[in-house]
Amino acid sequence: MRTRLRVAAGIALLPALALTACGTGNTPGGTAVGAQASPAPADDPVAAVRKVDSVAALLPAYVRKAGTLRVGSSIGFPPGAYYPNGPDKAPAGQDIDLADAVAKVLGVRLQRQDASFETILPALGSGKYDFGTGNFGVTAERLKTIDFVTYINDGQGFAVKKGSTALRSKVTDLTQLCGLTIGTGAGTTFEATLTAQKGVCAKAGKKPYDVKVYSENAATLTALQQGRIDVIMSTINGLRHQAAQSASQTAFLGEYHRLDVGFAFKKGSPLTKAFRAAVNELIKNGSYTRILKKWGTTASAIDASRINPPEHE
Repeated sequence: MRTRLRVAAGIALLPALALTACGTGNTPGGTAVGAQASPAPADDPVAAVRKVDSVAALLPAYVRKAGTLRVGSSIGFPPGAYYPNGPDKAPAGQDIDLADAVAKVLGVRLQRQDASFETILPALGSGKYDFGTGNFGVTAERLKTIDFVTYINDGQGFAVKKGSTALRSKVTDLTQLCGLTIGTGAGTTFEATLTAQKGVCAKAGKKPYDVKVYSENAATLTALQQGRIDVIMSTINGLRHQAAQSASQTAFLGEYHRLDVGFAFKKGSPLTKAFRAAVNELIKNGSYTRILKKWGTTASAIDASRINPPEHE
């Protein structure tokens, strides 16, 4: 994703159809116009996952003894992580299943703490969480302070209201957005990228685009439906899933930039090798494929997990 410019791309939050509560600093409550509950698929590929002693042995002794890991989890939108039955019930999604499956391979229990997207990465450094999930994209900037263990390849895309004439084709250059109003999630690298690159319109002799930031995913979708924004910038998988729900009345404009996504850890964490081995075990035994198939994200599959890969060009 870059206007073929070098962009600090990030994976973050998008308005999700079907959320009564969301990640990214959202609090329970607030449903988008036309939103309906999006039930989770019934199959449970995580149920068959078992502990693998050789992989569990890669955990530090103190973790094996405690038997638990604390995870800061951003609950935002399907298919990543959301509340299919309301915020008082358990979350579901690809990120939830993958984290749970990794924990089973490692023989530990997860103590999940729901947290807003923008607070998780800073909290890793303070030791509040052992790792974080939230569709965190691997960027050069984040690699300065965060370690990643990759588990999918997602990325950035755009969506508009169905029938919109504001933007009709795939976005390959940010100058295509000039004169439009873009909605995106608070605390995301989408926001940072759009803000940092605003000058591209002036350089092209065009009217600047405007960026509106929302801390609630449902509010972003409502803004699009009501015409207060022209386009949404967010994750490929999330926007594609959303467009498949008839109530959202959105059209996905395609991929803009691919980006690795991973579990996030404080820099120098002793957990990364064990997590990489656990993800690779899930890939090897087929559980990984079944989880992605469940959530319709097989196009984001990776062949092997990596620790701190460079940001995609």
